[in-house]
Amino acid sequence: MKREKITIIGAGNIGIAIAEGLKLSGKFKPLDILLTKRNINKDQNIKRLGCKISNDNKTAVKNADFIILAVQPKQAKSILEELVTELNPKQLLISVVSGVSSEDMQEIIGQKIPLFRAMPNTAISIQESMTCIASNNASKNEKRRVTSLFNNLGEVVLIDEELMAAATVLGACGIAYALRFIRAASQGGIEIGFDADVAQLIAAQTVKGAASLLRSSGKHPEREIDKVTTPQGCTIAGLNEMEHQGFSSALIRGLITSHKKIKGIAS
Repeated sequence: MKREKITIIGAGNIGIAIAEGLKLSGKFKPLDILLTKRNINKDQNIKRLGCKISNDNKTAVKNADFIILAVQPKQAKSILEELVTELNPKQLLISVVSGVSSEDMQEIIGQKIPLFRAMPNTAISIQESMTCIASNNASKNEKRRVTSLFNNLGEVVLIDEELMAAATVLGACGIAYALRFIRAASQGGIEIGFDADVAQLIAAQTVKGAASLLRSSGKHPEREIDKVTTPQGCTIAGLNEMEHQGFSSALIRGLITSHKKIKGIAS
């Protein structure tokens, strides 16, 4: 069976994270993954992965089955214009570029190849991403292939492209929000007596356990909260104080602010 080859255009944080996840999955050999970067001599992370590396985007995509565009939004147009003559109908193009619509990209590449937009998060490096995918000009089999690719790297949900900005905020930016909660919980843990390393371990594992409970049970978060809130107990006292200080509203407002920002960039 032919091994599929993947070219990742752009070896920034998300490009390298995708390569790390693909390698960790065991479904792809490092030499089947090629990353591109302008200065290939300065990045030890790629060399550590054992993947191929090139500073020639056009050559890099020629034999690829999947092409993942992982560059900055301001670079997307010029790079697609550079690649358009090298694309062929058997290839699948997947953009993880925030704020650049499939319509804009399709205008450049025409109908040469099926186009997907994917929004993973940096947990893709350890196969724990939440990846949202929207497609344009793609068949059922092509959708299956792209979904299968990202299923190796975490959870996948297919969405309408109009929700891609929201997916970016909730799933990709959401990693930062969750980490900020863990940091705050760790700081609180230090104040009540734990060493920093122990406080972080407890906070991080507790968040992991909470997420696993919801994924396993499918229940609403409040159902699980009810199990640990006893009358006049310390849990409900802490929760109520957090709500008095605006915990939930601050998080919701942060999400909405990020969404307005990304919609403004895209418009």
